[in-house]
Parts: sequence; C-alpha cells; structure tokens
Amino acid sequence: MAKVPAAAVAASGLIGGYGVARWTKKRQLGGVVLAAAGAAAAQQWKQQAGGKAAGALTAAYVAAFAGSHPLAKKVGAWPAVFGVAGAVALASWAVADRRA
Repeated sequence: MAKVPAAAVAASGLIGGYGVARWTKKRQLGGVVLAAAGAAAAQQWKQQAGGKAAGALTAAYVAAFAGSHPLAKKVGAWPAVFGVAGAVALASWAVADRRA
C-alpha cells in the first residue's frame, strides 16, 4: 500500500479540522482532527527528515493554525485555511517528502 505523503496529511489536518469545526459547530471536534493529523504528520516527518526537521515542521503547522485566524479577517475563512494548508504542504514537501 502506498504511503500518503506527510504534506497531504498536514494539509488535510488543517482543512479537515476547520471543516469539522465549522460544520459540526464543535470546535473541540475540529481540534481533535487537527491534532490527530498533526501527530501523524510529525511522526512521518521524524522518520523522513529527523527530529529537528520534525520539530520545525510541527512548529510551522501550529503557526499556520494560529496564523489562519488573523488572516481570515483579511481574506475570508476558507481562503485563509487553504493558504496556510498550502504553505505547510510546500514546506513539508521541501523538507521531508521529496527525500522519501
């Protein structure tokens, strides 16, 4: 079975976490999705690129989540989420996924 790239896992976590929170109106449930995908991506990042890279990419994932909130006030919620998800996916690919 083919492995899902960490870039896709991380982007899906940001997008899916927001979507679940929005559609269920339960922010905690969206947080569970966000955290689960982040943990899965971090595990892949550590295997593919080592602990320091995994730490940096995890920090970028958390920063993207936090940064999407003020960005949403300027461009809208979905564009902000897609933008930060794309940025995290690109970073993941550059640092970890292209090595695999």
